[in-house]
Amino acid sequence: MEVEKVKGFPVTRMRRLRGSEIIRSMVRETEINVHDLIAPLFVCEGKGAREEIAAMPDVFRYSVGNLVKKTRELKNLGIPAVILFGIPSRKDSRGSEACNPKGVIPQAIREIKEKLPEIVVIADVCLCEYMDHGHCGIVEGNKILNDPTLELLSKAAVAYAKAGADIVAPSDMMDGRVATIRRALDDSGFQDVLILSYAAKYASGFYGPFREAARSAPVFGDRRSYQMDSANAREAMREIALDIEEGADIVMIKPALPYLDVIRAARERFDVPLAAYQVSGEYAMLVAAEKNGWLDGERCIMETLLSIKRAGTDLILTYFAERAAKILGK
Repeated sequence: MEVEKVKGFPVTRMRRLRGSEIIRSMVRETEINVHDLIAPLFVCEGKGAREEIAAMPDVFRYSVGNLVKKTRELKNLGIPAVILFGIPSRKDSRGSEACNPKGVIPQAIREIKEKLPEIVVIADVCLCEYMDHGHCGIVEGNKILNDPTLELLSKAAVAYAKAGADIVAPSDMMDGRVATIRRALDDSGFQDVLILSYAAKYASGFYGPFREAARSAPVFGDRRSYQMDSANAREAMREIALDIEEGADIVMIKPALPYLDVIRAARERFDVPLAAYQVSGEYAMLVAAEKNGWLDGERCIMETLLSIKRAGTDLILTYFAERAAKILGK
C-alpha cells in the first residue's frame, strides 16, 4: 500500500526514536539525578519526637535526635542536602527564637554537622514560625514593616552560620534582605556561607499543608503585601535580578508546578544556579490522588520532577526527595 508523502513522512518517522527503552534513554533530553534533590525537614523541640503531619502523609516533625537519623538515611540514598524549618515551643512578636543561638535550628545544625559533616545543611531564614502573629516580619497595627525586619533576619542568618550552616535561605520576601544578610555574614567572618534566596516567592494557595506542619498560619490577614502576586511573571524577573545584584548565590522560584513558565523565563535570562520548591500543596494533592487510586503515584512523582527540571532548574526542593531517590536507585 502506497503511503502519502506529507511533510517528510514516511522518510521521517519520529517513532523510531521511541522503539525501545535503550533508544529512549540514549536520546532523552532531561534526566533527574539524586544530586538535584534537596529534602525539606521540620525540626521541633523535645526528645524522641516523630509526629506525622496530617495534611502531609509520611512527612514528620522530628526532634533533633530523630532528625539526625533521618538525615543519615537521606545521605545514604545519595541526597546531598537538607533544608531545615524550625518549630519552636515559644513564640513572640519579634521572633526571638529565630535568632537564639541555642534555638532548635542551631541545635539541629550543630548535631548534623558533627555527625554528618559531608551533607549540605541549608537553614531557612524566616520569622513566621517564630512569630506569635504568624507573619514574616515585625508587625505594627496590621502592617508588616520591611526595614526593621531586616535586622532580625540578618541576626538569624548569622546564628545559623555560627552553628555550621553551609547555606542560608531567606524566604521572607522583604526588600533588601539579601544585601543585609550578605553584609552581616561577611562582617561576622562567614564570607563562604552561601545565600539561596527565595527570589520569586508567590502568595500561593499551595502552602496550606506547610502552615499546618510549621504551625505558622497568620492570625490576621494574609501575606500578599510581601509575597508576589500570582499573575505576575515580569515582576519575578525584577525580583531575581535584584537578589543576584545583592549577592544571592542561588535563586529560587516557589511554588514549582504552577510557575513553570516563570522558571523557564528565569533560566533563559539568568546564568546562575536556579532552584524551585515543589511545595506542600503540590505534595499533598499527588499523595491524596495516589491514596485514592486515581493515579500512579510513582510515575506522576517522577513526571512532575522532570517537568520542573525540564523548565530549567538545577535544584529541586521536594518532599518527595527520599521517595524519588529510591525510585532512581532501582
